[in-house]
Amino acid sequence: MKLASRLSRIKPSATLAMTVKAKSLASQGIPIIDFGVGEPDFDTPDLIKESGIEAIRSGFTKYTPPGGMEALKSAILQKIYEEKNLSYEKNEVIVSCGAKHSLYNIAQALFEKEDEVIIPAPYWVSYPDQIMINEGTAVIVPTREENGFILEAAELEKAITSKTKAVILNTPSNPTGAAYSKKNLEEVAEIVLKHKILVIFDEIYEKIVYDGYKHFNIVSLCPELKSLTLSVSGVSKAYSMTGWRIGYTVGPKEIIKAMEMIQGQSTSNPTSISQKASITALESGDPFTEKMVVEFDRRRKFIVERLNKIKGVSCFLPKGAFYAFPNISSYFGKMGPAGIIKDSIDLSTYLLETAHVAVVAGEPFGDDRYIRLSYATGIDRIKMGLDQIEGALQKLK
Repeated sequence: MKLASRLSRIKPSATLAMTVKAKSLASQGIPIIDFGVGEPDFDTPDLIKESGIEAIRSGFTKYTPPGGMEALKSAILQKIYEEKNLSYEKNEVIVSCGAKHSLYNIAQALFEKEDEVIIPAPYWVSYPDQIMINEGTAVIVPTREENGFILEAAELEKAITSKTKAVILNTPSNPTGAAYSKKNLEEVAEIVLKHKILVIFDEIYEKIVYDGYKHFNIVSLCPELKSLTLSVSGVSKAYSMTGWRIGYTVGPKEIIKAMEMIQGQSTSNPTSISQKASITALESGDPFTEKMVVEFDRRRKFIVERLNKIKGVSCFLPKGAFYAFPNISSYFGKMGPAGIIKDSIDLSTYLLETAHVAVVAGEPFGDDRYIRLSYATGIDRIKMGLDQIEGALQKLK
């Protein structure tokens, strides 16, 4: 049977692929330390779980409107107003089955042949594929570690052509943990306004930040961008609700309406039970988030300091999210049991098979010199995993 040609334009998720490999080894009785998974290791808070349980008990188990229930939209808009001083109407917000689904709906609604979308690299692995599956062109603009992995305004302007439709900004970033300052965003906003391109502003990690960093939404800094910006967030990272699958988008009502039409013909509404629980998360979940971030910060400092002590490894100190993104390229060209380590994929495979540690190669994130480690795991396991990584690297000749 011939499959649709669009499948040739996309690749499997690198993070999920590594998880599958790690679980396969674990099923054989091999203990694996997994730095690959991009989700908090904390349980969903009890008050949020109880809200979901109560929804089931009360029979709130039927369809809701395709774009999300009114009460959840109200909670989202209230949260955005309180935290970002931004006012949106209910026809300017859509609730979807996770932030990834939100981004996919955006790509479906906006992009087609000859549309170019600028993506700073390193980037979250799904951005280019979501654009390409909808026949758009991903224009990758490399950023530099010495500049904090930030897309500078001059680099953005250089990449803009007559075909440019949008730029994607992810702050704080997966995989680097980089985050845009107020000044960075103001400079980018000036270029966006000048060229009248859209901004897809992915702020799913907005509440997981460190060292006094203050997260800004680009529209808060430049209100003129409201008609050109789609802001995406959700409850998965901040409230440890990855499996509940609730994300949302706020933006121009005509684009939100188009996304709702697409959603109505694909998934229909997000799960009713998860929507109920998400209201509780948005209204009462921040004390949990604050405690979680304190623990992530402890792990962040430890993992970065420890990585920087490994010979031939250097690691950027992230400002947000829960990922370390060390440069391991000094080990390329060395010999392992399966042959020469040519790239980050070879090195990640070697670490899994030899050190029994799962990391994610940097190549699918747009920079082959790096690997990504999630520190959403206990500090004892982080220490053990890094010891095993160091030992495996020392064996390479």
